[in-house]
Amino acid sequence: MGNSTYTPTPEDKFTFGLWTVGNRGADPFGAPVRDKIPPVHIVRLLAEIGAYGVNFHDDDLVPIDSPAAERDRIVAEFKQTCADTGIKVPMATVNLFYEPVFRDGAFTANDSEVRAYALQKTMRAMNLGAEFGAGVFVLWGGREGVETDACRSVPDAIKRFRDSLNYLCEYNISQGYGYKFALEAKPNEPRADIYFPTTTAYLAFIETLEHKEMVGVNPEVAHEQMPGLSMMHAVAQAWESGKLFHIDLNDQYPGRYDQDLRFGSVSVKQSFWLVKFLEDVEWDGMRHFDAHAYRTEDHEGVKDFARGCMRTYLIFKEKARRWNESAAIREILDEIAASDKDAIGRFSPDSASTLLSRTFDRQAIAKRGLKYEKLDQLTMEILLGVD
Repeated sequence: MGNSTYTPTPEDKFTFGLWTVGNRGADPFGAPVRDKIPPVHIVRLLAEIGAYGVNFHDDDLVPIDSPAAERDRIVAEFKQTCADTGIKVPMATVNLFYEPVFRDGAFTANDSEVRAYALQKTMRAMNLGAEFGAGVFVLWGGREGVETDACRSVPDAIKRFRDSLNYLCEYNISQGYGYKFALEAKPNEPRADIYFPTTTAYLAFIETLEHKEMVGVNPEVAHEQMPGLSMMHAVAQAWESGKLFHIDLNDQYPGRYDQDLRFGSVSVKQSFWLVKFLEDVEWDGMRHFDAHAYRTEDHEGVKDFARGCMRTYLIFKEKARRWNESAAIREILDEIAASDKDAIGRFSPDSASTLLSRTFDRQAIAKRGLKYEKLDQLTMEILLGVD
């Protein structure tokens, strides 16, 4: 555990939410097992272990029914603690899933009063995040879905969601906040079916917005892996589209409930490819851990959990460097690159005529071994530490 290569520093841009290290270990079948950690104590904990920043929902920091004077006191104390420790607030978000008023959704609810309240609550959360200089605002539609499609038309729900996003973008402009909105997808839970269940569904939706330039996505490992999808593929598509505005790192057994496990603790190969992609493209965003400690842990165990998330990321980062520098892997990659030398190019009548006239020996092409087995084995040996 002493290798300085794996010791986090603020330069690594690791962030945690108040709701992550502050998770008390409750679940649908059991009461909390840890005392509540005040937000200012969480900030000090994160500074102690080498994190860069802290993120929050509005209600994580300021309890929902706090009087104005109490809100101001909490905000001032939190701001001072962040200044004292050097901890930043890169992202803010809003809780539109916990309160009973959102039982039928927030922006997509049938009741227009609920939709109006959801917009008000979000704008106030934007105001709060702006006080700390947050540049990204995440929106997770945890209740935007159904148990029965008898309750509403899906196109109506999509239109309501679009209208809400357009409104919030205009508010963002009017206030001069400069937020980038990051939409977070999830296939199910806590509702049976959630609208926009995957990152790619949101990428398509964003193209229909009036200010699509300020809206991107926040892919989460657990949410992609719950249905057995590849997180790295979702992240890569978002990045290639210029829409990777934020990311949630944790881990998940496919086919299970949303587990929010310590990053890299389950899907080692998937986590490696994700880290390798982010580092190879030199993504400059935050590495945010949206996970929580096992229910078995005390407060010291929570520190072990948070340190473990960051250390594992850095281990994978070092493994990615070794992968890129491996002579055996480079030899295979060079062979793969050599097969891509005859590019088709852009369409023209002449290029189409040339392509139609070519003769392909498909049997000979099909007989070529591609060495993917060897490439994967070399990858496994690096991950297993025998390279």
